[in-house]
Amino acid sequence: MTDALDVDVQSLRVLKAIADEGSLTAAAAALGYSQPAVSQQVKRLEQRLGLAVIERAGRRVRLTEAGRVLARHASAVTSALDAAAGELAELQGLRAGRVRMVGFPSASPGVIPRLLADLGERRPGITITYVEAEPPEAVAAVREDRADIALTFSYPGDRSDPHGASARGLSVRTIGTDDLVAVLPEGHPAAAAAAVDVSLLVDENWIAGCPRCRGHLLELCGRAGFTPRIGFETDNFVAVEGLVAQGIGVATLPRMAIESFPRMPGVRTVALPAQEARTLHVVTAYRADRVPAIRSALDALDRVLAPVGLAPVGHDAAN
Repeated sequence: MTDALDVDVQSLRVLKAIADEGSLTAAAAALGYSQPAVSQQVKRLEQRLGLAVIERAGRRVRLTEAGRVLARHASAVTSALDAAAGELAELQGLRAGRVRMVGFPSASPGVIPRLLADLGERRPGITITYVEAEPPEAVAAVREDRADIALTFSYPGDRSDPHGASARGLSVRTIGTDDLVAVLPEGHPAAAAAAVDVSLLVDENWIAGCPRCRGHLLELCGRAGFTPRIGFETDNFVAVEGLVAQGIGVATLPRMAIESFPRMPGVRTVALPAQEARTLHVVTAYRADRVPAIRSALDALDRVLAPVGLAPVGHDAAN
């Protein structure tokens, strides 16, 4: 039986980089090593195991079955070790570090700038990188160790909710809800109402958003007994308002998107039923909050979201 102590963490990092990048040269570049150093690391690992972990496939390399087994466990092992290092850093009073974040586009105009400003003031030693991604891609980024924190959302009745089986083993924390509103031209008969029943919009042309938002629109209208006539699709919620303002169609948008920029003239928003609100989540690796830099970013997220009534991020629990 192979002794697990013969597999060092650096070998796991190298193997995971090879799996991610597809070649020794690209893996070396990703890790900041020379290509010969990566080759030697692989050779030593194979000698310890008595098994091959990579095989040639033309100009590229791929993992053998033994390599895939190790790579599959690499993220969990390296995350646990990073957490241990983080706790030691906490004891030493360190507050520096790098945190990789991904988030959905409507969080970018408001939440992320405030988060960066908060950390810049309180924890200037922490560097944040940020990339926009829809929830399935954001959850995958955390699972594959390409991100530390993901801001995500899910809609009621979502048949492909990425916070289920695909997030197993990660920490998924619900932090609140974001109301959905109907976006209507100023002269629309329902524009002055306090709330609107979607069934009253059966004859309208619709403007659909991101793929997940489009899916929810279809389900929302389906529950109201009709299929929406979608004439336009755009991920840009400013463009959605522009189309609505010109009377091109109607749409639904999350309130977070609506409030992230000044309301366009000629547009009115009307509340949809509360049960149609989307749920907001924070996704991290299990116990990642024990890494001081990540914990500091989560604490900053709490402070940024508190004014809008969202729940504290809290501490880790496995999904």
